[in-house]
Amino acid sequence: MVELVARTRVGPADGIGDPICADFINYWTGAYLALHGRAAEVYDFVAFHDFETSLTGFQIDFHNYSYPPVLLLLTAPFALLPYVPAFFVWLASTWYGFYRALKLAAGDKALVLSLAAPAVFVNALTGQNGTLTAALLGGGLLLVDRRPAVAGILFGLLIYKPHLALMLPVAMIAGRRWRVIGAAGATALLLIAASIVIFGPAVWVEYQHNLSVLRTVVLEDGAGVWHRMVSVFVLVRRLGGGVELSYALQAVCAVVAALVVGWSWLRDDPAHIRNALVLVGTCLATPYLQDYDLVFGAFVVVWLKNAQQDSQIGAQWFDAGAAMVLLLPLVAASLASFTGLALGPLFLILPFVLLCAVAAEQRRASSSVMVG
Repeated sequence: MVELVARTRVGPADGIGDPICADFINYWTGAYLALHGRAAEVYDFVAFHDFETSLTGFQIDFHNYSYPPVLLLLTAPFALLPYVPAFFVWLASTWYGFYRALKLAAGDKALVLSLAAPAVFVNALTGQNGTLTAALLGGGLLLVDRRPAVAGILFGLLIYKPHLALMLPVAMIAGRRWRVIGAAGATALLLIAASIVIFGPAVWVEYQHNLSVLRTVVLEDGAGVWHRMVSVFVLVRRLGGGVELSYALQAVCAVVAALVVGWSWLRDDPAHIRNALVLVGTCLATPYLQDYDLVFGAFVVVWLKNAQQDSQIGAQWFDAGAAMVLLLPLVAASLASFTGLALGPLFLILPFVLLCAVAAEQRRASSSVMVG
């Protein structure tokens, strides 16, 4: 709260470069411009920054809109409110969606976990979309078997952040969840088509151009945000690896994650194991992953504790794995600044290995029952 108040020293800004809840200004500005027939300015770096500066009444650091035009549709309602009230509605509504999804997995424990998970605070501090992404990913996975069409719609909405949905096609195809795939594809196509009709195809062309620029500046060079990155790609880059080597090692991790996730869903492992593997596998597969994205780690913690109940592995290992998932977004930036390295992916090794080990236990147990 102190940090939030500090960011209102000069109107909705802190006077030294940041607006209140720095990243939300991008969502609100993009939605506002689109709602007022100025969508072309969203992907114009200079025009976008000038509008945000006029909004805060103070010169702020450079921001950009790195999302596809479909997010302009999803966030349009927030632009009907002034910036600061819209921010609080954004935080409350996306958190509530996350809490409701988490409640399907954690029951009565969901409220405490949804408030206490460090990633939720990291997300709120910057006004980011981690709780929204967690609601769609976690909620979709929990509804795959119960309400496949709804699960598919939730997955389709993730078209605004496709790099965090990398393991979903692998899981759904391997698990033969065709209704989920159909609903997800239809939702994504509908959003894309609507954005083209409303904003015009040129906006998508500009988005693709900006994406290539931002990939170089933000991801490959890591300007300004590398300390918050927790991907394998950024780990290798900070260790001195070139861009090609970093992509190559990231690809190896992605293939390994895809094989494990695919095998788990093909074998129809218990839901908590295969769901957790999708989320941890996504973290190991995507080159672009920031600390605030790890709100969905709360689901992994719940599913790890579920896996512990039927495992012969010591409880301390599950406690350690859950702690690593929870602590990563809290310590990632500080650890990176202190060491000069992006060590985040190392926190994910134990949870991934644990899930693989528990899955193997379950398969051996099932084989013994069948033989017996």
